[in-house]
Amino acid sequence: MIDNDPKEKSDSSSPKPTNFIRDIIDEDLKKNKYERRVQTRFPPEPNGYLHIGHAKSICLNFGIARDYNGLCNLRFDDTNPSKEEVEYVDSIKEDVKWLGFDWGYREYYASDYFDQLYEYAIQLIKKGVAYVCDLTGDQIREHRGTLTAPGKESPYRNRSIEENLDLFERMKNGEFPDGSKTLRAKIDMSSPNINMRDPIMYRILHEAHDRTGDKWCIYPMYDWAHGQSDSIEKITHSICTLEFEDHRPLYDWFVDQLGIFHPQQIEFARLNLSYTVMSKRRLLQLVEEGNVNGWDDPRMPTICGLRRRGYTPESIRYFAERIGVAKRENIIDVALLEDSLREDLNKRVLRTMAVLKPLKVIIDNYPDEKVEMLDAINNPEDEKMGTRKIPFSKVLYIEQDDFMEEPPKKFFRLSPGNEVRLRYAYIIKCVGVVKNPATGEIEELHCTYDPETKSGSGQSQRKVKGTIHWVSAAHTVNAEVRLYDRLFNVENPSGDDWKNFINPASLTILSNCKMEQSLINAKKQDRFQFERLGYFCVDYDSMPANLIFNRTVTLKDTWAKIAKSS
Repeated sequence: MIDNDPKEKSDSSSPKPTNFIRDIIDEDLKKNKYERRVQTRFPPEPNGYLHIGHAKSICLNFGIARDYNGLCNLRFDDTNPSKEEVEYVDSIKEDVKWLGFDWGYREYYASDYFDQLYEYAIQLIKKGVAYVCDLTGDQIREHRGTLTAPGKESPYRNRSIEENLDLFERMKNGEFPDGSKTLRAKIDMSSPNINMRDPIMYRILHEAHDRTGDKWCIYPMYDWAHGQSDSIEKITHSICTLEFEDHRPLYDWFVDQLGIFHPQQIEFARLNLSYTVMSKRRLLQLVEEGNVNGWDDPRMPTICGLRRRGYTPESIRYFAERIGVAKRENIIDVALLEDSLREDLNKRVLRTMAVLKPLKVIIDNYPDEKVEMLDAINNPEDEKMGTRKIPFSKVLYIEQDDFMEEPPKKFFRLSPGNEVRLRYAYIIKCVGVVKNPATGEIEELHCTYDPETKSGSGQSQRKVKGTIHWVSAAHTVNAEVRLYDRLFNVENPSGDDWKNFINPASLTILSNCKMEQSLINAKKQDRFQFERLGYFCVDYDSMPANLIFNRTVTLKDTWAKIAKSS
């Protein structure tokens, strides 16, 4: 039984975003359409993992239900047992909950309605608008025609109602092999809309279903099950992406022929994101061919991949709100998604210092055994987060990139004879460089510090142009850092050669990185800003004895800089 009582209420006084879908709903409410009810649904097929495009739909459907004191169902359109897995069902539920939405008691499945759909099909056969067809799949495609040429009627189109009822029951009873017969709607083979050219309603498939077992060997096609499932659930506004616009006349035809509750379908442009692919088929190909390390690889646009990378549900909901709802297809710059994350993390995460490519620095004039505990700000955006103590000692690590032996102009970091401020600490000056005699690589720097320039002490007003981060060598923990970047190096990786555009630098793994000692207590999925480097989170594989951090996003859009300079 479908319960449509809107028990879940929201604060109707809060401001609502506007878009053309909400304008339609507002007008429907004024006209008392659907008795002023608003009920939506999120209807994924459980044949893969959800991606950022699905997140947009989730936010839209659940957000509308929330803002209009309505309901949103979670329904799995599980009509093809050959491609569906319980694993996908579980992952979808986890993703929706993680995004911050709750379907309550309204978890439904198209398979819940298989008996009703079968009875609906009998109704159409008896009405003379559905028939059993013996054409093969290839033959049906040949008969369908083209966009400019009408289709050709099946030689089985004019079977009697009695024969169709008998054959359809025998199909259900398993008398025929897979692919030997279908049930088709009898509409119009000359329709300019190819979807109306006698579409298939049922096919024979001798395969067990996760929920119905071996009860059925005929399964409804998506186009047959989808609209009727919406009707059974009394969905008022069936919100779909634009590829279903040409299917709407078919859905309308089915519910009108049956004389059942008629939802209103509204189409919007799906999300296309730059520097990635959104096709389930192509995402599956990336996984199966080993181009990525599974569905939750942090380079994937899947919700589980974004979660593992360190994205927050708040940032994804904010992104969905920023991009809005459009009527025309376009490509959204992934930089907007990254910017939404930065805006969220900037306000909430702890600052810390980490050195990813360490270079040893020895401060010659600092006492050998001395350790100072210096104050460091946890988050300048939130005073309530306070400060922390960080140790300062004679031997430090800085980033290799923060030193150049022969620096160019406007290089304001460390170089021979040059001064730089250490973040929260002192001004130091490079007085010596030690190299490996065999390789010529720089192994360590010798510096001096000015004890009168302690940060925040007020003892010295002397300033230098550069400030760099560091960690005390005796007070660090080692970690592995995985630097993730965009999976593709072109904005729109399309065509048959789309895999040729995979970015070979989309993952760089750095070992023996040096972290503030406090990070040894970091838990999986904890997020931090490594000062000057970006935002990072603790990976699922991380252990106290083997810390692993993923780079979630850089501090700035480095790709934009590259684009401007090229």
